[in-house]
Amino acid sequence: MRRIAKFHKVSLEQFMNGMQDSFPEYTDADIKDIHESLELPKRATKGSAGYDFFAPFSFSLPPGSTIKIPTGIRVEMEPDWVLKLYPRSGLGFKYRLQLNNTVGIIDSDYFYSDNEGHIFTKLTNDSNEGKTVEVTAGTGFMQGIFLEYGITVDDDAQGERNGGFGSTTK
Repeated sequence: MRRIAKFHKVSLEQFMNGMQDSFPEYTDADIKDIHESLELPKRATKGSAGYDFFAPFSFSLPPGSTIKIPTGIRVEMEPDWVLKLYPRSGLGFKYRLQLNNTVGIIDSDYFYSDNEGHIFTKLTNDSNEGKTVEVTAGTGFMQGIFLEYGITVDDDAQGERNGGFGSTTK
């Protein structure tokens, strides 16, 4: 296996911005404690393709509801690689937990954005069985898989990224 990437925490300032935007009920002290306890994504077994992302805080997601989670994580990877994000299999199977954009795409140049490449995820509990998703802080809720990609022979992309969520088409 090639080693092509490294996970990092975003700065406390960047994490604070993301948390205050989505969860104004958390105090600065709460957010600092959460940031200090963040766990970098990792594989559960040597045969695992996916790196588990761990919930930075506990949350409950009733059917039909959505939550935007600042993970506090960024990833530095070699060019020509992408990190694809999916819900953990068990949560998708048991609760129909879904990423709102179906599959999250983290490009290699996102690491250098003004927001430090802070990875956010937006999840929806699409349960049609009335099940509420309960995720405890530190529990794996999403997984990321690194894939190498190619480009067309006539590709001439010269743009530079600064942000995420559609920033390259603005």
